[in-house]
Amino acid sequence: MITEDFIHYIRHLASRLSTFLRWLVFSILSGILVGAASTAFHYCMVSANAARAGYPGLIFFLPAAGLLIVGAYHLLHDEKDTGTNLVLSAIQSQEHIPMKMAPLIFVSTIMTHLFGGSAGREGAALQMGGSLGNTLGRLFRFDEKDQHIMIMCGMSAAFSALFGTPMAAAIFSMEVVSVGIMHYAALVPCVISSLVAKGIASYCGIVPEQFPLARLPAFSIRSAVIIAFLAILCAGVSTLFCMTLHTGERLYKKYFPNPYLRIFSGGAFVMILTLTVGNQDYNGAGMPVIARCFENDYVPYAFLLKILFTAVTLSAGFKGGEIVPSFFIGATFGCLFGNLVGFCPALCAAAGMGAVFCGVTNCPITSLLICFELFGFTGMPYFLLSVSLGYMLSGYYGLYHSQKIVYSKFRTEFINRKTH
Repeated sequence: MITEDFIHYIRHLASRLSTFLRWLVFSILSGILVGAASTAFHYCMVSANAARAGYPGLIFFLPAAGLLIVGAYHLLHDEKDTGTNLVLSAIQSQEHIPMKMAPLIFVSTIMTHLFGGSAGREGAALQMGGSLGNTLGRLFRFDEKDQHIMIMCGMSAAFSALFGTPMAAAIFSMEVVSVGIMHYAALVPCVISSLVAKGIASYCGIVPEQFPLARLPAFSIRSAVIIAFLAILCAGVSTLFCMTLHTGERLYKKYFPNPYLRIFSGGAFVMILTLTVGNQDYNGAGMPVIARCFENDYVPYAFLLKILFTAVTLSAGFKGGEIVPSFFIGATFGCLFGNLVGFCPALCAAAGMGAVFCGVTNCPITSLLICFELFGFTGMPYFLLSVSLGYMLSGYYGLYHSQKIVYSKFRTEFINRKTH
């Protein structure tokens, strides 16, 4: 006999299946579109970095490139673009991300890298993915809440395609918006978009970044204390990175209120810094330097120089991201620490990357997943310890002013405040 409860269950099941099929279609569409755009972006970035390596003199054109970047944003009436902060604000509110953000950040980030600015790529990908995702949501007339999910889908797809870490990418866009809560309604769409985009990138020949660790020391009280001490120091380094970026932005706006003069001066400062250092290890994203850390090839003060180069570049108005620079800073600092204390420099570099990334993004689950995808599961207890301490001890600092700390890091208390 068919009961009323059974009929009610069938109706709810049909509704959930309908919702799943709807998100399946649009998540795949988002993954394909953003994955293809991110793949094109990846190969343009590879070409730009190769050209800069082949022609070091391109650094002398960085100030002029900065003028072109500001001019492009002015021409398209997007002078007040706040980058990733705008993407986070759009998820939290009724703001829309303009479609023009995608081509602008695409071209301007490539120019920044081509001419020697110090910046990452994933931050730009998040903006591009968020812009494309929001555009799809508006095109198909999604309501406000579903548009927010489409933005997160686009962010996950772009992160996954570029860095080859689909687990971390799927979670990052849900975790970064509001620290202390997760937007689980976006879980299935973000997972599907992330996997589809990763598939597109792999099909097009993009090899994911991986740094496998071999012969790790056994996890013991001594090794746990060493990694805990490293994480405590990394929390301070991540705070220093955030403070330097935000202070640099304020100083630039104070002394160079004109955006054209600001970015031209910033380009000149980066050029002078590069000539002073005598190499271009701190220009671009710095992935080769990160790779060398796992071979115990490092410069003791490299993490400080990367903080300086990145702050001078991004605060002036050049475009790019802060995520790979945070990896660079964490890896070089961790390798230095490992050599100073005589404890497995490669493991310290990996734990340092996870701790600093977590400290600047306030995303512990993403940080743990990205450690697993980059370094394997063998070092799990070390990564768990370094990420958790990096999260707690970095306080309420962060890369993004629009990021909200919903729940306290220290007590089960609702605080709902923005990061420093």
